[in-house]
Amino acid sequence: MRWLDSAAPVAGLVLTGPAAVAWACGGVAPPVDRTAATDLVWAVFTSRGAALITTNVEADRIRSEYDPAAHGFADLAEVPWYSPDDFVSAAVRLAGCPAASLASDGHPAFGHDVSDDLIALRLALSAAEAADLAELGADAAHAVQAGLAQWQPGERDLDIQARCAAHLEAAGADAPVLIVGGDDRLERYRHPMAAGAPVRRLVMAVVVARRTGLYVALTRFAAAGPVEPAYAALRRQVQAVEDATLAACTAGTPYGTVLQSLASAYSAIGAEGGWMGHYQGGPIGFAQREFEIAPGQTRSRWYGEPVAASHALAWNPSLPGGAKSEDTYLVTESGPLTLVTHAPGWPTEISDSGRSRPAVLEVGP
Repeated sequence: MRWLDSAAPVAGLVLTGPAAVAWACGGVAPPVDRTAATDLVWAVFTSRGAALITTNVEADRIRSEYDPAAHGFADLAEVPWYSPDDFVSAAVRLAGCPAASLASDGHPAFGHDVSDDLIALRLALSAAEAADLAELGADAAHAVQAGLAQWQPGERDLDIQARCAAHLEAAGADAPVLIVGGDDRLERYRHPMAAGAPVRRLVMAVVVARRTGLYVALTRFAAAGPVEPAYAALRRQVQAVEDATLAACTAGTPYGTVLQSLASAYSAIGAEGGWMGHYQGGPIGFAQREFEIAPGQTRSRWYGEPVAASHALAWNPSLPGGAKSEDTYLVTESGPLTLVTHAPGWPTEISDSGRSRPAVLEVGP
């Protein structure tokens, strides 16, 4: 591992969280607890090689279905499920050095927190990861679109949400973020979380979908007939902000510059400071957003981080009144971004700058 060779005085690296473990191991296994910050599989790397640690409950499955040796891991250490501290002891034994000299993705037992370095290393997806991301993007878009296409005006937001989730689960994915809401709640709240309310006019579904450790994000809308002209105009304004942000995402451009383009785009549509009203998205991949940054945060490590080929991006501009635009894209070496969250059978529209966009689906009565 080249990073390990250059990261003196670090003697080894221990990965403990789901994002870092999935990145290093190729999605070793779905998480048992989908909300856990610490994985049931840890990975240990030194200049001599790599090994995994898991509990006695998971070891047989990991050994049989993942085959650690085939993925370059020379050892799979087992610890008792009832003694979580043994994970740290096993990591020290496998690394052959004290915990204080080991780096990790933020676990407090180890001496060096290198979380940001690891995020920077994984921003550029490998060809295999990009292919997996594309498959997930298509499945996630299909799940949300199929869930909305079956909406009957008057149906509860919870039922629409359940349908989207079912389609995702059938594709082997899950949704750490799933937001479904409509009508006056959509117009009032940026996050109209499903509350059992009937939706009669307009519905939004937002998903961050996850599979094998990778994430994509997208938003879709459906309406009971044509949308009002004022709402259509609001959508075009949001699309203009996203178009300007995407246009700035060329290889070599610092993320801080991209965020300034986003802020300027809000100003250009007459919504000065509009980005303050809602989280604006950013790089995605092995976390629902790999880092969080806002315009003007020049002290952030990520402000000067350059956009690069194979970075995945999901920007998320919105305006009060229920207008929002969000899809996942992959940066290419040159030329336009590649849309990741695409599934056929959904209507499209052309934004004012000429970019094809998912339109609002009109459903029958």
